[in-house]
Amino acid sequence: MDGIGLVLEGGGMRGIYTAGVLDYFLEQNIEIPYVIGVSAGACMGSSYISKQHGRNKRVNTEFLQHPDYISIKNLIRNKQLFGMDLLFDIIPNELDPFDFDSFYGANQKFVVGTTNCITGEPTYFEKDEIVDSKDMLNIIRASSSLPLMAPIVEYQNHILLDGGIADPIPLLKSEEDGNKKNIVVLTRNAGYRKKPSRGNWYLQRKYRDYPGLIQAVLKRYEIYNKQLEYIEEQEKAGNVLVIRPLQKLKVGRVERNKDRLLELYKEGYEDAKRLGEQVLEFLSYEKTTC
Repeated sequence: MDGIGLVLEGGGMRGIYTAGVLDYFLEQNIEIPYVIGVSAGACMGSSYISKQHGRNKRVNTEFLQHPDYISIKNLIRNKQLFGMDLLFDIIPNELDPFDFDSFYGANQKFVVGTTNCITGEPTYFEKDEIVDSKDMLNIIRASSSLPLMAPIVEYQNHILLDGGIADPIPLLKSEEDGNKKNIVVLTRNAGYRKKPSRGNWYLQRKYRDYPGLIQAVLKRYEIYNKQLEYIEEQEKAGNVLVIRPLQKLKVGRVERNKDRLLELYKEGYEDAKRLGEQVLEFLSYEKTTC
């Protein structure tokens, strides 16, 4: 199955759709050798690599009432809407432990996309290059750190923020790494197109020392829409299999309604199940041609 990738879009709490898809994959022992994700996609992908079925579902629904999970008060007090220490330290190390042994023992390649605040360009990190578990969590944290909603993350000589800024759907990176076929999991319905962001005056004020980041945020909608067009072209050509919601989502990026989240998780699971035979055919085709 060499030469095939799994590309995971972000989307905040919408990422629970991806959790449903990946749990179905785990149940069916669908182990794709190359996985790349940004933001929530990186979070979901990490538990797929560690083969922890149900963990993403728990993390995204069982801690909603924790005062540090999502909180306007937390945003005002700590400059972060999501409790990043809770999500990337306390939960994976104490409350719902992440299986680092299985993660690092997996044969799959795992790539996390981030945005370099200096250049505004994507910076990627591979699992096998990050041997320290704290560093790995820090990189996934960086990939999930939205501008204005979370602090900048520093790692070695890098100054990083959300990976979905510079490379929202990293299909081209997967192709550059040698994958001619890709399964792409999106968290928006077909036909969706992103619009220019608003309130950019505050963005430019807060990040005035990072003009590269500002430009990346301002042109993100253009990059995202071009990536969708490319994905649709590759889908028609048979090089990409897309799994995405059929209907417009009721769940927002910062959704706190548990029932809605569980419904979206189920939708992802059922969509993957509905496309199960197509997925296996897609993988079998790749296997016979490699």
